[in-house]
Amino acid sequence: MYWDDFEITKREILASIGIIAVLLVIGLGISDRISDKIADKNEKYNKAIKIENQEIFDYGMRTNVGNAFVYGELKAVDSVSYPEINGEYIYIRKVTERYTRHTRTVTTTDSKGKTHTRTETYWTWDAIDSESKHSKELLFCEIKFPYKKIDIPETKHIDTISTGYHLRDVYYGTEAKHKGTVFTKLKDGTISDKSSFYKDQKAEETKEYLTKGEKGWPITFWVAWLVLIAACVIGFYYFENNWLEE
Repeated sequence: MYWDDFEITKREILASIGIIAVLLVIGLGISDRISDKIADKNEKYNKAIKIENQEIFDYGMRTNVGNAFVYGELKAVDSVSYPEINGEYIYIRKVTERYTRHTRTVTTTDSKGKTHTRTETYWTWDAIDSESKHSKELLFCEIKFPYKKIDIPETKHIDTISTGYHLRDVYYGTEAKHKGTVFTKLKDGTISDKSSFYKDQKAEETKEYLTKGEKGWPITFWVAWLVLIAACVIGFYYFENNWLEE
């Protein structure tokens, strides 16, 4: 069948309306399930209390208040560094790299359609060794915690130092002091393991950040679902539906 030969009958139109209706009902069911899951996921954020001082933070841990957004200063108790660089850090990593020669085979096609193969040389800095160190304890809202209690902010490039012919050390680290919000559960006199830290965000900003991304899923679903419905209807019209005329 060619598109030029397209002829849509009344029965096909009625059948396609039925297809659309069924798919819309199915879509509503799926959409409701997505919305319910988002609501369940966001419930812990919406019910979490917001804390911005050390006294309430300490009281919340002792009284098991549950989920909380806690805003405060995060810093290393025993900061770390390397003698050859400046600054103090919660975490630091040194990566040793070598400038290495590589070859690769390149195939090209000329204007006449003939292929040509050649060997190409290129150089890259390749990691050959690495080491890291971190503080043993963190101070958040003036209360000490083991290093692994809080997921620290991501590392940034600190410096690159040449160490010889085609060799260099590249340093990455997380600075020793930050302000931001921790989302965690206050229970048994402490916080959750690996509590997330959101740098430079107040408690309310963190809540909005964690919930706003979920709100777009129903819209995304319906856009995709409507495209699917359209494709199904077009596909239905494309095929000869002689059985409808029987």
